[in-house]
Amino acid sequence: MKNILLPTDFSDNAWNALQYATALFKKTKCTFYVFHVSPKIHNKYGDGIALESPKIVEDIILKQSKERLETLFNQIGQLPNNPNHTFVTKAEYGFFTDTIKKEIEDKKIDLVVMGTKGASGFKEVTVGSNTGDVMTKVKCPLLAIPEDAIYNRPKEIAFPTDYHLKYDLKVLDDLKELVLMHNTILRLLYIAKKGEKLSKEQIKNQGLLSDYFADLEFTTHKVNGQKLEIAIQHFTESRKVEMIAMVAKNLNFLQRILFRPSVEKISYHTKIPFLVLHEQ
Repeated sequence: MKNILLPTDFSDNAWNALQYATALFKKTKCTFYVFHVSPKIHNKYGDGIALESPKIVEDIILKQSKERLETLFNQIGQLPNNPNHTFVTKAEYGFFTDTIKKEIEDKKIDLVVMGTKGASGFKEVTVGSNTGDVMTKVKCPLLAIPEDAIYNRPKEIAFPTDYHLKYDLKVLDDLKELVLMHNTILRLLYIAKKGEKLSKEQIKNQGLLSDYFADLEFTTHKVNGQKLEIAIQHFTESRKVEMIAMVAKNLNFLQRILFRPSVEKISYHTKIPFLVLHEQ
């Protein structure tokens, strides 16, 4: 049984993420927690006098959220029935990241699945603030689904790494499980500057990853490129890559791939899901 948290802001991207998650885990017994967090707001008049008490404001907002969740639950009911899947809806009022952390702990969540951008997302932003906060501040595996992602069985998953960091290999268990579940080929991708060679430490870390994935079908690749995003774009276009996996421990690497606004057209930002893994 997997417990999967599906934060929603009722946007099209959030709905797409929900559909993707149900398809990805079609054969897995899951409880999906469809979760909406209404952010705390300041309800002040010009002179700082509250128009309504905080409790009244909270009750009104939660009532509206629960009504929208009920509509969403009915929409979920129109999806093809899957006896492996159970859906639970819940609305909370509070600070987004803190509320998500508490829900993950309370429900023993194995994976968070959410859209990369919400209802108010800007086109030039590749990852919205809520998704970005969960990626970087919440120690739970996150599968981020871009706005234009269409579910296909992940035949290939790219794992970009610079081999500089030694991972606690337990952090890769979720990736390994997904690869085995879908009979996926894993592509370890190292992006190097022209003429650059691996250091002894990088070679050691590469060997550790190869040993860990030895019972899977995987290949290692080295791509020369000055710009990380462009190199990944070319790699994903040249293959049947349907997912990109990364470990959040290397925050600089993660930010370069996901958060840097780019003038160039980087289509993987809008089409390919990202699996972000965390060390505990």
